Amino acid sequence: MTMGWLEYLTIFLLTMGLIMLLAGIFTAYFGTGRSRVIGAVLLVLGLLIGIVGALYYYRTNPGHLIELIKDALLMLLSAIGGAVVAVVVFLAAIMKA
Repeated sequence: MTMGWLEYLTIFLLTMGLIMLLAGIFTAYFGTGRSRVIGAVLLVLGLLIGIVGALYYYRTNPGHLIELIKDALLMLLSAIGGAVVAVVVFLAAIMKA
């Protein structure tokens, strides 16, 4: 799949929405008082951003949204995996020194 600005923007919005959704759930569950409200706001914003990103891509390029989401998740997991391995190698090197 070739990536253009539309795919980049959609992946950006979907990832941003997902991370905000997860942060909102975490904050609303573990927070107290005002932080629960902030968590709820993050949760709603994450949902709205994800839905807007998905709808925008679907309206301009119908039929390819599921393929784009699969590619985005694969890219995101690859990036997180690479970052985790790099941090583990860094920590192992620091611990040995």
